[in-house]
Parts: sequence; C-alpha cells; structure tokens
Amino acid sequence: MTTSDVLLTADADGVRTFTLNRPQAYNSLTVELKELLLAGLTEAAADDSVRAVVLTGSGNAFCAGQDLKEHVGLLQAGDPAPLHTVKEHYNPIVKTIIGMPKPVIAAVNGPAAGAGAAFAYASDLRIAATSANFLMAFANVGLGPDSGASWTLQRLIGLGRAAELMLLARTVDSAEALTLGLVGEVVPDEELAARAQKVAAKLAAGPTVAYAKIKNVLSVAAESSLETALAAEDEAQTALGATADHTEAVEAFVGKRKPNFQGK
Repeated sequence: MTTSDVLLTADADGVRTFTLNRPQAYNSLTVELKELLLAGLTEAAADDSVRAVVLTGSGNAFCAGQDLKEHVGLLQAGDPAPLHTVKEHYNPIVKTIIGMPKPVIAAVNGPAAGAGAAFAYASDLRIAATSANFLMAFANVGLGPDSGASWTLQRLIGLGRAAELMLLARTVDSAEALTLGLVGEVVPDEELAARAQKVAAKLAAGPTVAYAKIKNVLSVAAESSLETALAAEDEAQTALGATADHTEAVEAFVGKRKPNFQGK
C-alpha cells in the first residue's frame, strides 16, 4: 500500500482501492486531494495489473464534495483557482472514472454530497453502507450541478427524480437509494469494505477486456440511435471474438472447467 496524507492507495487481488482520507473534514475535496485522485485514477487506467477499482472514504463519510473552507478562502484572497476547478479537476476525474477500461465500484461508506456523490454516480457499481446517504446540495449554495451529475444521475433514476433531488436538495438515505436504483446493494456498515472487495475481486478475475467493451457500448447506446448502437455492438463482438479470453471461455465451457481469464 502506498500512502499520501489525503489519499490512501492499496492493491489486492487485481483491485486498486482509493480511500479519500480527510475524515476530520468528511473527506471533502481540496485542490491537493483532487489532483492526487486524478493522477491515481489515470495511473490505474493505464496499469494492466489493475483490473478493477474501488473508491471509498475513511471515517464516517464517503465524500462531502468541495471543501468550502478552502473554496471561500481562495475566493476571498482573489485566487482564480476555484473558478477553474470544474474544468481542471472535476471534469477530468469524472471522465476518467467513466472511461476507465475496467470496472469501478463506489463503496459508499457514509454521506456522499455534491461532487462526492457525483463520483459515485459515475462509477459502474455502487454498494452502500446502511449509514450512507446522497445529497445534491448545489442549489443550497447558489450553484448548479457539476462533476457530470446532470448526465449521470438522470441516467440512473430518470429525469424527473434527478430534477427533484437537485432542485429540492433533498437527502436520500440508503434505503431510498436502493428503491430508486441509485445503488445496487446496501449492506451493514461493518460489512461494506469486505463486500466491495469481494465484488471487485470477482470482476478483476473476469474478462476485463470484455468489461471495457461493455462499458463502451452502453455509453454509445445511451445517447445514439438503434443503428449506431447495433454498429457499436458488432464492432465490439468482432474484436472480443478474437481475444484470448473468449477462446479460453469457450474451451473452458467445452471442457467443463472454470475459465482462467487474463484480461487479453
């Protein structure tokens, strides 16, 4: 495991886990943390030994979003940095999560607000602790959504529900999040880390090259015509049919054994 003051990184079973580590500030996002997270995610995307990613928080929160104390301090000092953070930090982080050529699991261990919630929405799977909740509080501070939330949230729960949560800035607890389809699973707090690692390890042992294609065709289909989606599927199947993982899976099926996927 490598460690920085505000971001912990650990590897196990092909899974790289990023833990936001500012528990005293509910893992809110400073410039330092945003830059470290972006660099870490970018490195994980390019590292073939990393076959799945988990994003979580330390302490009792997942991520409270932007660190408003730092934000206000920079604004009062006349520093232009806060005006550029969406373009320089949040947008690249979300693009990297969504474009990650391997599965990303958000293990939501407590409150997730603003950009923190948006990072979870951008992930492929969301497993929540019972104590988790989600809040789109942008309107409360006179701002609109960022970090891709306008794109991801309505794709998860529909336009009407997304508008309700953003306009009313209403907190959604873990039980409602499960009902809405905002998360796929809710587990007791003390079981979250192990459950997320188990799911991630299972994915990491799977045909990760196929997972990358699945993510891509879903993204294409979400905003295209049927013909475009069919073309993307055809292209993906043609490429995947020539992979070692596909050959291994067919041979394992015929041989009545478990396949040994290499992500190639």
